[in-house]
Amino acid sequence: MKKRRLKLKKPVLIFLKTLMAIFVVGLILLGIYSYQVHDLRKLGYSKISSRNILFGGKKEYVLKVGSSKLLNVAFESPFYDEKNLDSYAKIEYQKQENIIKNINDLIEKGYSNNDISIILAHGNDDDVSNFAKRDKVKYLEEFYSISYAKLKYYDRYVEYSRQTGEDEETTVLFVNLGMDGEEYVDYNVIEDFSIDMLVNKYNRVSQDFLPTDLVEIKSPYASDLGKEASRIAVLAFKEMYDAASKEGLGLVINSAYRSYDDQVELCEAYRLLYGDSYVEKYVASPGFSEHQTGLAFDIGSTTSNIFAESLEYKWMLDNAYKYGFILRFPKSGQSITGFRSEPWHYRYVGKEIATYIYEHNITLEEYYAEFLA
Repeated sequence: MKKRRLKLKKPVLIFLKTLMAIFVVGLILLGIYSYQVHDLRKLGYSKISSRNILFGGKKEYVLKVGSSKLLNVAFESPFYDEKNLDSYAKIEYQKQENIIKNINDLIEKGYSNNDISIILAHGNDDDVSNFAKRDKVKYLEEFYSISYAKLKYYDRYVEYSRQTGEDEETTVLFVNLGMDGEEYVDYNVIEDFSIDMLVNKYNRVSQDFLPTDLVEIKSPYASDLGKEASRIAVLAFKEMYDAASKEGLGLVINSAYRSYDDQVELCEAYRLLYGDSYVEKYVASPGFSEHQTGLAFDIGSTTSNIFAESLEYKWMLDNAYKYGFILRFPKSGQSITGFRSEPWHYRYVGKEIATYIYEHNITLEEYYAEFLA
């Protein structure tokens, strides 16, 4: 019995051939698309931005620009505006949620690409969004040539500079530290213990604040019994004490942790001895004393009655940073720290911060204004 071969009718055959041709063309186009996307993906563009770049006919433009985080975000964003494409390619990228919308708004205000890069670099997403809503600022680089200037403080910079006549760098430093406010009145309250915490006339701790891991400082490290401090600072002091001892020097802690109530008593004692003006000028008010952090020590010498004239003091100036301590109130920094020079007052901040402060010959306030404010 012969097998019958199935013969397709001509219209069906044409349809199948057409379908096959479409399928082959589709495969070819998909291959071309994948190849085009691959070129963009190699430069760091996402699948979404690569697709939008190809469908928008901007591949050649993007390839000329090369890798660009900001262009990638722009092609992903619903706020992409083609007339601003050249700006997206030239403005420096910052990781901010509304960066494309804000760039569009800032361009609309008349800011240059360089201006916008400066604005983005000096604030977070909220800061930039708020800044983009205000009228254009004419003299942007006056303050923002300083790397640690804050976008959100622009009006405070202008007002402080106008009132005091200080230069831009001093203005940025003092405003970042809150020193455009009134001592002991306009202050921040610190809730959490940390080795880089800043306590001064503009930053206070609460009456109930306790440092982490208070431990007793035993002999021979303290001048008498009952003194306490944060464990991390005590351990660092012991290491420093041992190093000094090997060179025949004697360090001793004369004062360490003081509670809020202890500081109240100290202020009253000095007030009885020297009067109100002395206390206001030289003694930290309760809550504003570093000693309440448990990280500050008044250090003495076992070989000299005057620490500032001792060999131990000279050794501390050259070596304290190796153990995480800084001279907290140097004579050269009195206008910044707000306190007179105290050669005996050392503060634990950790080796990394102490080394930076030592190598750059700055105060804790200056370090804080640049990196932590």
